[in-house]
Amino acid sequence: MVKKTDRKMERTRRHIRVRRKISGTQDRPRLCVYRSNTNLYVQVIDDVAGNTLVQASTLDKEVKTKYANKAAAKELGTLIAKRALAKKIDTVVFDRGGYIYHGVIKELAEAAREGGLKF
Repeated sequence: MVKKTDRKMERTRRHIRVRRKISGTQDRPRLCVYRSNTNLYVQVIDDVAGNTLVQASTLDKEVKTKYANKAAAKELGTLIAKRALAKKIDTVVFDRGGYIYHGVIKELAEAAREGGLKF
C-alpha cells in the first residue's frame, strides 16, 4: 500500500535539520521566514538571549500587498532590511524554515540582500 506523504511533516523535518546547523547570536542573528497560505512572516532572532529583535509580516500597515506572493515577498524583504539596519543589524544568518529556496522565499532573500543585509 502506498502512503501519501505529509508535506507539513516533511517541512518540519527539513526545518529541524537546518536548525541543528545554524543559530543566531547577538553579532549575527537569524533571519527566520514562515510562510502560510495567506501571509508571510519574517523575524530577526537572537537565539542566545531568546529575543526577537526585528519582525515584519504582510499584516503590517507599511506592506501594501496582503498576500503570500512574490510581490509581497519583495516588499517584505526590503522592509525587514530597513528595520534591521535601523537597529544596526547588518549581517544575519538566513533560516529558510524548511522551505525550498525557490519562488517566494528566494524573492524575499534577494530583496533583503538588496536592502542592505549581508548573508
